[in-house]
Amino acid sequence: MQPPPTPAGPGLVPVSGPAPVLVLGEATWRARRAAHEARVDGWVQAHAARRRAGIKHPVDDFLFTYYSFRPARLRRWHPGAGVVLAGAVDFGPNYRDTPDGATVDVPALVARRHDALAWTRALLAATARRPGQYGCFGMHEWAMVYRQSQDDVRHNAWPLRLGAAGTAAVVEAAPIRCTHFDAYRFFTAPARPLNLFALTRRGQVEHEQPGCLHANMDLYKWAYKLLPLIPSELAADCFALARAIRTLDMRASPYDLRGLGLEPILVETSQGRAEYTAGQRSFAAAAAPLRERLIAAIDLLPLEMSGGQGTVGPC
Repeated sequence: MQPPPTPAGPGLVPVSGPAPVLVLGEATWRARRAAHEARVDGWVQAHAARRRAGIKHPVDDFLFTYYSFRPARLRRWHPGAGVVLAGAVDFGPNYRDTPDGATVDVPALVARRHDALAWTRALLAATARRPGQYGCFGMHEWAMVYRQSQDDVRHNAWPLRLGAAGTAAVVEAAPIRCTHFDAYRFFTAPARPLNLFALTRRGQVEHEQPGCLHANMDLYKWAYKLLPLIPSELAADCFALARAIRTLDMRASPYDLRGLGLEPILVETSQGRAEYTAGQRSFAAAAAPLRERLIAAIDLLPLEMSGGQGTVGPC
């Protein structure tokens, strides 16, 4: 396996041998770990405080409730594959000790996750190759509450901006073009036949496209499922993007979140649709390099060394 293309710098020393790696000096890796923990603490402390108080926030809590990755695990720092941490011993699960320090046990992880890694790469690469589609106007969130009462909607502490009847009228007037299965599966039963595509998990690789807000938010999911094979800084970059996207997602939703300081994007109007599309395009541009970094990280792994031992499908 070749090492990641990390530039030479303080604390980085090439190690010769059949499987070249980089040794990260103890002062350097401890500083990186501390910086990562501080960055994540800025995101998770408010969430933890709300959780203790029993308060829910439909925007800022989403990444900790929808995605099955605990804040403590996001805070845990990993250097990624091909890096040895000088002076580290018993660094944790999925690591092994070497004479130079601790390192991710790449062969064991690849053998265990091979099929899931290959599936994830196929999904990311297929998404990256497609042109973005920008005509959905955020109707996925509206389809999730279509023909439901206020008591039944997912975030029922927040009113529907147009009421149930007005929300239904918007859904019925605007064709739904959702391409993301994990949004589609939350559509109400009456809304699913209104979508242009009958989406399935099996067809996810064929439909996902880079203009989709949820596909770009999900870069965080694929990043944390790749840990500890990728650097935690990359997972944090994906989290930061997902957090920003979620704000746009909910501003364009049918909920009235002005009590949280979020002005609605009126996607039932031409002006609102233009604003939403501009946001989509901006986030698609920001997501593209992160997607390529995830693909590149998988490509550094020796996937040819193992096959057929994992579960086919998402990580």
